[in-house]
Amino acid sequence: KIYEITDTSKKLLKKLDQKVTVTVYAEKSSTDERIRTFLNKYQALSKDVTVKWVDPVLHPAELTKNNVSENSIVVSCKDTGKSDTITFDEILVSDAYAYYTTGSTDATQFDGEGQLTSAINYVTNDSQNKVYYTTGHGESSFSTSVQDQLDKNNVSSEELNLLMTSAVPDDCDLLLMNAPTNDLSEDEVTLLTNYLAAGGKVMCLLGDTSLTDFPNLASVLKVYGIEGADGYIADPTRCYQNQPYYIFPQLKVSGDLANGISSQMVLLTNAHGMTLTDPTRDTITTSAFMETSENGYAVTESEQKQGTYELGIVATETISSGDDSEESSTTEARLTVISAGSLIDQNITDAFSQLENAQIFMNAVSANFDGVQNLSIEAKSLGTEYNTIQHAGLFSLLVIFGIPAVILIAGFSVWFRRRKA
Repeated sequence: KIYEITDTSKKLLKKLDQKVTVTVYAEKSSTDERIRTFLNKYQALSKDVTVKWVDPVLHPAELTKNNVSENSIVVSCKDTGKSDTITFDEILVSDAYAYYTTGSTDATQFDGEGQLTSAINYVTNDSQNKVYYTTGHGESSFSTSVQDQLDKNNVSSEELNLLMTSAVPDDCDLLLMNAPTNDLSEDEVTLLTNYLAAGGKVMCLLGDTSLTDFPNLASVLKVYGIEGADGYIADPTRCYQNQPYYIFPQLKVSGDLANGISSQMVLLTNAHGMTLTDPTRDTITTSAFMETSENGYAVTESEQKQGTYELGIVATETISSGDDSEESSTTEARLTVISAGSLIDQNITDAFSQLENAQIFMNAVSANFDGVQNLSIEAKSLGTEYNTIQHAGLFSLLVIFGIPAVILIAGFSVWFRRRKA
């Protein structure tokens, strides 16, 4: 389905009100057929998108004039004066590991839609959002696939050590903590609390350590009605191939979080549970968007507690500024907590390309930006796809015994009729 274009791209192209030129610097007849076919299908979706081909053999000076290399695509918008360059290698993506181990250079992914939609969004949009990710607590770094999704969505990122600053930078649109292994200090708690109280946006993905072992971070979340449960979460009702700690959460998404979600399939491992309590202020609204079934278990070395546990929570609060003598304004503080950093583990997102882990993560990120929709589109795999079956018991019996039995019975009946004839 490499030529299948998502609704996300179709909506962007439909509301496009600026002329965009896609200039391909390559010999058209020798360009990979998949790229040529996709460009034709993509161009047909909007009258404001024009594809031009420049043959570098016939016009070599064009490469120097436009400072591009052969087999490149330049997406430009005259109204904004912005342009973006895409190489063919970014569309037909090869596996670097396979190259170094086997010498194979065959493409393993096709990223035509993701690259083009991202480029068009960039050249027609004047704004860029900024994410600061915390350091100093043993946080995990972003994988290349996650960084690629942020880049595609026109989001820049920069590290921030909370101990080395007196306040969160003014240009911070989202402060993100990715799987910390150490707790916050009391000074960091004060900084984080003040930032949220002023209308800041914070997102936290928990690592292998439970919230109950992070009393300072837990104190911040408790204000917003979020408390941690002891132990790891198992869900034998919604798990991957009878492995109860590999959970497919129930999604309760709406609005920005529901953008592009179709299969409702997200996989989490080493997840910690959370429960909702009453926030400390009436102005705070807290709701869950991922949870276990009612047969979830919080498992410790000494006990197992059954119940429904939250795995993803969003808390919002409307902050008013100004007094009676001034014109008041409002802003919304937003706190997003996901109980497993494995949501964006590259081992999961790469192995199961049909899952929507990256989509729900980018939706949660984009929901913090005013008027911004998640436009990052994952590359399509060119390899063999495998179905993911949660409980293979009866299905296995059907495949191994049922279907062969039907074939044998049908064959025997045909043989028996012919024998009698």
